[in-house]
Parts: sequence; structure tokens; C-alpha cells
Amino acid sequence: MDNTMPILLVPGLVSSPRIFAPVVPAMWRFGPVTVANHKRDDSIGAIARRILAEAPPRFALAGHSMGGYIAFEIMRQAPQRVAKLALINTQARPDTPDATARRRGQMARAQAGGYRAVLDELFPGFVHPSRREDSGLRQLVHDMGEDVGADAFVRQQTAVMGRADSRPTLTAIACPTLVLTGDEDNTIPNALSVEMADRIPGAKLTILPQCGHLPQVEQPQATADALVGWLLI
Repeated sequence: MDNTMPILLVPGLVSSPRIFAPVVPAMWRFGPVTVANHKRDDSIGAIARRILAEAPPRFALAGHSMGGYIAFEIMRQAPQRVAKLALINTQARPDTPDATARRRGQMARAQAGGYRAVLDELFPGFVHPSRREDSGLRQLVHDMGEDVGADAFVRQQTAVMGRADSRPTLTAIACPTLVLTGDEDNTIPNALSVEMADRIPGAKLTILPQCGHLPQVEQPQATADALVGWLLI
């Protein structure tokens, strides 16, 4: 009997399918894997609607960072279509005033020709402190930034700034849920993952050691193992 399940992956801000490349082979044996395009709209609601229009009828959903914000919106719009949920280095809270102000500054600089400098500014917060001099990871962030482009970066930041507070809906999540994070995520602290896992019924929390905000490329084997365990539930 074929019990495979389509798997839908949603990347984070200025991330492209490259971020999931190290872990896709481990997931592929459980079903066809698709990476969502999340760079065409400037609101989380519109991004989620478009992804749902292009997605299989029912699927396992994994969202990383901004992809987690989109995953929460997908859960609000069509919870019956999500068989399993993985929330990777994300949070349920809305943007803070300080974060919004920082995003507006980055958007203005990107629009004025400073997009590459913005990517360099973001990089230290994306990785574990021990990897801040990792030229390969820095190049990956630049490559993904080029995949997305400055115009889509502005749309994504606009969407992220306007996202809803997902905390009130956490207790309504009824599908098997994995909450995955790193022990030193300096972009979204893992205390916010603990908060989500505590409120989602039956959620499994996994905190990876020696890992920052990009577990798929910082700790690919441990991340793949966690995702395989989630798909086996």
C-alpha cells in the first residue's frame, strides 16, 4: 500500500530552495518534495493563499523562519489540508516595533543599491557564533539572496512586518507537530520555540547543539534525522 505524503517546504526570508538541499534526500523517500515560492506577494495572507492554490490537496508542511509565519497562516486558512507541521527556527509572535524599524532601514538600503551589504549585515545573526567566519555559508546566503532579489526582499519584509500574532491559535493545532531550533539562534531565540512547543498540543521540541538560525545547512544530519522522525509519526 502506498502511504507516501507530499511534503511542502517553505523557506525563510531571503532564502531559496538551496536552504533545504542538504535535507531533501532524507525526506524524499516519504513522498514528493516541493519548495514553495514565497517571493511574489507582500502579505503573509496572500503568500499563503497562492501557496495553497499550487499545493497538493493534503501535505506535510515545514516552514523555516518566515516560512513558519506562512505555515501558521496556512493553518488558519486550510487546517484540514495539513497532515503534519514542522516549525523550524521560527516564532508565533508578531513583529516588535524595533524589528519593524530595523526592517524598514534594510528595505530602504536594498532599494538604494545596498542589497549585498544588507545580506552581509544579516549573516552574523543567521549562523552559530562559531560559523561567522565560514565563507561557504556566507556565500550561500549571498547566493540565496540573489535567487530572491532585492525587489522580492522588500515584498518579503513588508509581509513579515504585517504578520499576525499566531499565539492565540497555537492550541488549535491538532496535527503532529515538530518544533525545531538551534541552541544559539541569534535571529529568533529558542525560548520562542519553547513557547510554541508548550502551547501546541503534543508538539515535539528539538533543540540542536552548536546550531544557529540555519539548521538545514549548519547541522544537516541532525536536522534530517529530526525531520525523518517527524515524517514517521
